[in-house]
Amino acid sequence: MEVMQVLHMNKGDDENSYAKNSKVQSKIISLGKRINEEAIMKILCSNIPDIMGIADLGCSSGPNSLSVISEITDIIYAKCRELGRPTPELKVFLNDLPYNDFNFIFGSLPAFYDKLKKEKGSEFGPCFVSATPGSFYGRLFPSRSLHCVHSSSSLHWLSQVPAGLESNARTAMNKGKIYISKSSSLCVLEAYSLQFQKDFSSFLKSRSKEIVPGGCILLSFMGRRSTDPTTDESCYHWELLAQALMSMVSEGLVEEEKVDSFNAPYYGPCVEEMRLEIEKDGSFSVNRLETFEIDWDGGVDDVDTTSGAASRGQRVAKTIRAVVESMLESHFGKDIMDALFRRYGEMVEGYLSKTGTKYTNLVISMVRN
Repeated sequence: MEVMQVLHMNKGDDENSYAKNSKVQSKIISLGKRINEEAIMKILCSNIPDIMGIADLGCSSGPNSLSVISEITDIIYAKCRELGRPTPELKVFLNDLPYNDFNFIFGSLPAFYDKLKKEKGSEFGPCFVSATPGSFYGRLFPSRSLHCVHSSSSLHWLSQVPAGLESNARTAMNKGKIYISKSSSLCVLEAYSLQFQKDFSSFLKSRSKEIVPGGCILLSFMGRRSTDPTTDESCYHWELLAQALMSMVSEGLVEEEKVDSFNAPYYGPCVEEMRLEIEKDGSFSVNRLETFEIDWDGGVDDVDTTSGAASRGQRVAKTIRAVVESMLESHFGKDIMDALFRRYGEMVEGYLSKTGTKYTNLVISMVRN
């Protein structure tokens, strides 16, 4: 699987699009707002640059894409007014993989600019927004060009399927599964852990060159509280998807070899794993590191009246489908997607009716040394 080509959220704004099914990610953004505000305030209190570089890595598309940037501009505007200082010019870079639906974002920019002008007046900014396609596991920006880097719901995606688990591997090491599970062998667990270490190290090295000393980095992504990578909070949503696929195998609708050769390029680390890589890199100091629990469907408070009739299982299935369908479709084909996610929704509904399992989200703010 070539992750750069097949990993993208569902495009457009139809019923299966990421734009219509990203409330969980929106909730995660809102939970990190306080930590983000604290980190940006520290930058502005020490020095307000004439030109401020801001990057959102893994911006995706839909209503969340510009929400973080809108929040950051609000913080900058409020602090500059408080200090009686003019706001800096803002260079905003929106990053995601090349096959992201950037056109959707570009189409929403006029409304974004109009909102800035209406709420903050012509004296604010100016604010220049541009797109930077590419993997954040490598360099994306010139040296010392950024003051603030943000990334939400993205760093749990790996740069590749861990070595040895690729679809062309001679021996299937994770039979009947598509991610870490309680039945996975130690070599599978180690392969995922090593890939995370490699990727997160590359991420930190790249950002250390791009961020000015004293600049901040704000990260929020799926992880786990336990050091055990097989814990339900970290991997059971993948376990249920594997079960849905295997139920289709039992009916002759999917080839078993197809399931055996698919492994998700995903990893939810624990706090200790993150700290270890940050300390090894040495370029950043941690200001805050917190964990939050998130309902699989984002919570009932986030259900609007138009979708409220859907069951929790259906809402979770739509959310997951909007994120992983591109990868599954490239491997299993388009024809099974509707049936697969219908089964998955039913399995999720049964599981959540018996347990209180939630996602764990890690939120961290760091400063460039």
